[in-house]
Amino acid sequence: MMPLSLASVGETNIIKRIGGKPEVKKHLENLGFVVGGNVQVVSTLGGNVIVNVKEARVAISEEMARKIMI
Repeated sequence: MMPLSLASVGETNIIKRIGGKPEVKKHLENLGFVVGGNVQVVSTLGGNVIVNVKEARVAISEEMARKIMI
């Protein structure tokens, strides 16, 4: 297991665990980050990570990406 922030661009991964406080977990869940779901890193830009999750493109901070384990 490793954080999403270390994933390679273009690689599809399965979300294994989401860490952080309950409100952070809920926020990520609302964006489409759920355990067992697929996530693909599109690019990293200035500390932010742009990912495809549930057929949507979402930008999250590197701090948030560290809470998502793949």
